[in-house]
Amino acid sequence: MATIAAVIASTHHPFYYRASTSAGADRPPFADEWVAKITSFRETLTRANPDVLVLVGSDHFHQLWLDNMPQFLVGKAPFYDANWYNEEREFGLPKMFFKGDENLSAHILRSGLDAGFDLAFSNELRIDHSVTCPMITLRPECDLPIVPIYTNIFAPPLPQPKRYVQLGQMIREVVESWPANLRVAIIGTGHLSLELGGPRQFGPHGPDPEFDRKAVDWIASGDIEKALGEVSLESLWTPGNATHGFLDFMLMMGVAGAGEKADYVDTLDLFHTMEAYFTWYPEGAR
Repeated sequence: MATIAAVIASTHHPFYYRASTSAGADRPPFADEWVAKITSFRETLTRANPDVLVLVGSDHFHQLWLDNMPQFLVGKAPFYDANWYNEEREFGLPKMFFKGDENLSAHILRSGLDAGFDLAFSNELRIDHSVTCPMITLRPECDLPIVPIYTNIFAPPLPQPKRYVQLGQMIREVVESWPANLRVAIIGTGHLSLELGGPRQFGPHGPDPEFDRKAVDWIASGDIEKALGEVSLESLWTPGNATHGFLDFMLMMGVAGAGEKADYVDTLDLFHTMEAYFTWYPEGAR
């Protein structure tokens, strides 16, 4: 059976690539600290020595639109192209190319359907920065096969928060049941408090530092019950108009398991958001 080598959750800031590769007057003042934190975070995946990556993210209206918006989708293609033109233009993100693991994709899809999740799938999925940014930060060589799983965090009606947790629990169970002697890392990215296009977008920190503090505590301690008790689809509008990305963090809490404390926790306050990084080692830290 497959082994879950690591469970990793992080934010996915599309400006990291440009900030980390800029030089001279173009290099922002926070770049060196950011790069140092990402270098340490990257080591948590390297130590896990994975063979395959399952990557949970959310399409930013690039391929999935209001004419066809699945709640949960599994990519099952042999290869994946990335990024999209506007991401290259706005964020300086490079074109990227990934090999897919069709066998694991098929296993997750079949087992997920059997477990009561009516998962969508795509053989022609093109991925965006919710998946490519964690690859840039955690595995820039892009040398491992991937299985992308997309969730809907943008287009109401959304599933309830508990459904994201349940999906995370299911993903862990079906990966562990995969009849392959391979090490799998499950990586998911979301947001803490975040405002896009609103009056709180460009403050000195995230739009709701108190929510961020609580959210980091919930994730780091594995307090799923507390998070579900305070988070609802309605309440997530208060910390910022894009804070529903926290639902993907809740999904990753489901993968890690209730009460499971993260082995690695780090944060960084940028000028408009808090970046956060978490790693769990189901077999114990290495």
